[in-house]
Amino acid sequence: MSNINKYHHNNSYDLFDSFFDNFFAPSTSNLMRCDITDEGDHYNLTIEVPSVKKENIKLSLEDGYLTINAVFNDKEDENKNHGKYIRHERRYSELSRSFYVGEDVEEKDIEASLNNGILSLDIKKPEQKVVEKKKYIEIK
Repeated sequence: MSNINKYHHNNSYDLFDSFFDNFFAPSTSNLMRCDITDEGDHYNLTIEVPSVKKENIKLSLEDGYLTINAVFNDKEDENKNHGKYIRHERRYSELSRSFYVGEDVEEKDIEASLNNGILSLDIKKPEQKVVEKKKYIEIK
C-alpha cells in the first residue's frame, strides 16, 4: 500500500501505521556500535547490544580475529499484556562483528562483561618481543 493510499482511509490503523513507520523502525546501523580505547596495557572495546541477553552473545577467537555474534530477539516480550495494540512489532536479527586482535592473543587474555546493554571487552596487549640489535662477530 502506498503512503498516499494510507492517508485516504478513515481507519486509525492507517494513520498510526504511516506515523510510526520511520519513527520506530529498528535500524541495524544503531546495533553493535563500537568504541575502542587504548588503556596502556590493554585495549577496551565497548559495544552496544541493547536488550540482548548474555546467553544470546557468543564470542570466539580464531586466527587472530575476535568475533562477536549477537542475536536481537524481541519475540521474548510477546507474553506481556500491554493493552489493546494498534501496532505490535517484533525484531529478530543476528549480527556479527570481527576485529583483528593479533595471533598472539589467547582466550585467557580477554575479559568480557555485559551491563545495561553494553558489552565491554578488555583485551590484554601481547608482550612485545624484544628485537635484538644487530651484533657483529669479530673475525680472528
